[in-house]
Amino acid sequence: MRYPATIFALLALTTACTTTDEIIIDKKGVDMSRYEQDLAECREYSKEVQTGKKVATGAASGAVVGGLIGAITGDPGKAAGVGAVGGGARGANEGAKDEVQVVKNCLRGRGYRILN
Repeated sequence: MRYPATIFALLALTTACTTTDEIIIDKKGVDMSRYEQDLAECREYSKEVQTGKKVATGAASGAVVGGLIGAITGDPGKAAGVGAVGGGARGANEGAKDEVQVVKNCLRGRGYRILN
């Protein structure tokens, strides 16, 4: 566990790459240039989700749980590291889901029908 910050950054970037590009709307009667503008604005709102904080919180709680399990099994340091990576990944995933949800809610509020 020499490079935990790098691991967390990679997890966050990997997760963030698949966020709002997969939103599907009903395009019937939609002005696509207006939609692109609305989508860009909604994506700006999604940046308010504190994904980095969720990664850090998940890593910290994972490290604590891993350390406790490791104390029982005999290797608290290694178990804490494994827990931190797992917790950080869960936090990154949760943040990415929240970002997508913000964009979907924003688009629905502007009258678009979200299909997925």
